[in-house]
Parts: sequence; structure tokens; C-alpha cells
Amino acid sequence: MPDLATLRLDYSAQSLDEYEVDRDPVRQFSTWFDQAVAAELREPNAMTLATATLNGVPSARIVLLKEFDEWGFVFYTNYESKKGRELAANARASLVFFWNELERQVRIDGVVARVSREESEAYFKARPVKSRFGAVASPQSQPVEGRKWLEARLAALEEEHGEAGPECPGHWGGYRLAPQAIEFWQGRRSRLHDRVLYVRDTPGGVWKIARLAP
Repeated sequence: MPDLATLRLDYSAQSLDEYEVDRDPVRQFSTWFDQAVAAELREPNAMTLATATLNGVPSARIVLLKEFDEWGFVFYTNYESKKGRELAANARASLVFFWNELERQVRIDGVVARVSREESEAYFKARPVKSRFGAVASPQSQPVEGRKWLEARLAALEEEHGEAGPECPGHWGGYRLAPQAIEFWQGRRSRLHDRVLYVRDTPGGVWKIARLAP
């Protein structure tokens, strides 16, 4: 086993200046996201979603960003999954993007709400039919008898619905995280990383920008 205490990388690719960033963090995110796509990173829209119970017990997993604009960052899942149940009880959540090849990280804190049913159904219909079947077949986060049970359930659904595929179930849909704080992190040499934080007190309010110590 390697000595974890000695594993480190001295970042040197780029810099981040709080006086040069876009005044709007969503536009700044869009610039970085476009650069991640242009760099041909694998799944640049992969992000860690951290949720917590009402008692503050945290959990985290990787989900995929499917849309973002000035209103927030959208992802889709089963509402009855562990993250769905936790978001129903505690709507505060965090997202983290880590683009290793660009030596960049973005952390987003905010409040989550379900997107409209129309948005969820439109996205569900746009998914590959196999993905739609998988979403309906899986009682996400629930204990199951085994892989064969899942495969049998999938086969039964495919026989029932045919090539057209299933409709969007009521327990499946999207969430939008409305950001209250967004932090951009750029790796730098000697651990003196650049950290620029945007914060606003109210939805639609003015974003305040500050540099954080690394």
C-alpha cells in the first residue's frame, strides 16, 4: 500500500483571480463547463450530490447534471430513493464538480425543489428506451432479492410495453438546486490554491464575491 501521507500533486496549469471572474457565477460556471467539454473530459457533467437527514446525517453520491441556468442546476432521479427521501425531509443540498485534468473544482450549496411534472416527462421521453425501462424497473435504494430479480422485472416490463417503452412514472423526476453559494477552486503550486466564493442572501439577490484562503 502506498504511503498516503506522501501522495500529492503540485498544481500549476492555471490561475483564478477574483477581479477577473465573471460577476455572475452561473456565467462563470458556464465558461468552465464549456472548457471541460472542449477538453474532452469523460462525463464533465458528473457531480457529487450531498444530502442529509433532518438529524444531519450526511450521504453523497455521483449524479449527472442535465441542465443549468440562472434558476439552478437540474438532475433527475427516483423520488423514492435515499436521496429523494432525504431531500423531501431536508431540502438543503450541495453539489461538487471535480475536473481533475483542469485542476478545477466547483462547489454549489443551495435549496432543492422538484421541477415541474411537464419538465420531468419531457426529459424522460427524451431518454434512450433502455434507460426508461431501467428507471421503471428499479425500486432504487430498496433491498432486492438479487440481479436475477431485477432482470426478470425488466423483461416483464419490456414485454408489457414493447418498443414504445414505458411512460414516466409518478415517482421519478427532476430536481433543481437553486444556488445560494458557489465556490470556484483552481489548483496552484505549493498548496496556495485560488478559491473564489460567490454568496447571496436572497434568491435573485446580488452576488457578493470574495477570495478565500486555501
